[in-house]
Amino acid sequence: MAEPSSSAPPLDVAGGVRGVGGKGSPARPAFDRRHAWLIAGMIVAFMLINYADKSVLGLAAVPIMDELGISNSTYGMISSSFALLFSLSGLLVGFASARISSRVLLFTMAVLWAVAQVPVLVVASVPALVAGRVLLGAAEGPAASMSMHALYKWFPADRRGLPSALQISGAALGMLVAAPLVTWLITGFGWRSAFVVLAVTSAVWSLIWWWVGRDGPYGGEAEGGEGAHRAGSETAGASCASAPPARLPYRSLLLNGTVLGSIVAAFGASWALALSHAWLPAYLRTELGMAPGGAATVISAVSAFSLVLLLSVPVLVDTLRRRGRSARWSTGVPQGVAVGVAALAMASLPFVDGRGAHLVLLAVAFGGHAIVFPLHYMTASAVVPPLRRGAVFGVVAAAGTLPGLVSPYLTGHLLDFAGTRSDGYAQAFLLSAAVMLVCAVVALVTIRPERDARRLGVG
Repeated sequence: MAEPSSSAPPLDVAGGVRGVGGKGSPARPAFDRRHAWLIAGMIVAFMLINYADKSVLGLAAVPIMDELGISNSTYGMISSSFALLFSLSGLLVGFASARISSRVLLFTMAVLWAVAQVPVLVVASVPALVAGRVLLGAAEGPAASMSMHALYKWFPADRRGLPSALQISGAALGMLVAAPLVTWLITGFGWRSAFVVLAVTSAVWSLIWWWVGRDGPYGGEAEGGEGAHRAGSETAGASCASAPPARLPYRSLLLNGTVLGSIVAAFGASWALALSHAWLPAYLRTELGMAPGGAATVISAVSAFSLVLLLSVPVLVDTLRRRGRSARWSTGVPQGVAVGVAALAMASLPFVDGRGAHLVLLAVAFGGHAIVFPLHYMTASAVVPPLRRGAVFGVVAAAGTLPGLVSPYLTGHLLDFAGTRSDGYAQAFLLSAAVMLVCAVVALVTIRPERDARRLGVG
């Protein structure tokens, strides 16, 4: 696409129009700091509940398996069923986000999270567990991408590092808070009590969000669809009408190296995350001989390590970007490095005997990849216009989270068919490390936001 003429308003890296202060030019929306951070706080709570819902099955794995008499493979199948509709729903809702407000989308998701906890409370059985996990996965599939999309509507491009980190930190906070709390509920009141508490929490959040949530001014279309943007574009000047960035075909947006590299980085990180949610609590109890409270403490420590990374690295990224460092080196390379380092720690787990060294490696393997999740949204948004952002985020999230469909079941299968349980975990860790290393290399090579933004005409 040709460079904009001097008469056209300049475009920011995400394809939005920057106010130039001239007569007739659209001014950049004012930054409403108070409401923006209120929305950020609600979204952090949203993500905290999201990850508590995801982790409850893993935290209750041992008592559920004992009570229902299910095998490792069956438990792995139940855990993987969460991902059956996860990616598909993320994809579909991503495309719908251009026409449905973030307020409605997030409210609907939270209500469904509450409903998804009900089947196993009515009948404690494998089919009920599967039904609840499938519904929960369908309702949580769009959660990360759509909450990030909602957040981006309230923050301009040069202020998104910290809020993005806080959004993703909801995951670490979810484990940091949920692991001891849910474990306390399970040991003190039975595993069903955790499902009840999470259902009530989701319902309460949805009511508060319906009251305070609304779309912000940085979505390109605010609450409307493309029609509103086209009307605004006509008043902004005919020079953008020939090939407005917001009208770029999805094929061009999805098949450039930066978006593909972001997906692959998320795939590698999600492989470790899915393994952690499904099997880390059981591994700590059965292989390391920890009591429920000790296992919860280790999981909280891993989450705390993730939280430190999430709150420090993206803020550093914003600083580097404001000082003129390229997006490739400030947001792209760290993704590949994080997944690669986590993979090396994962590969080392079967060969380390000392308890202290083992726990350090667990923290790096299952927590060191955390920074990928805010950064992969930032790199993708750098080459995607705002009106296409929700849909592209949905595709990125859908493809990047596919490991949830494979990793838990495959691990359960390895555990059942290996010579010993320890051999099964060793095989699972080595396979995970291999997948993650490939993803790390691909991300390092392909993520180049400035180059791809120029090629697409949005830079």
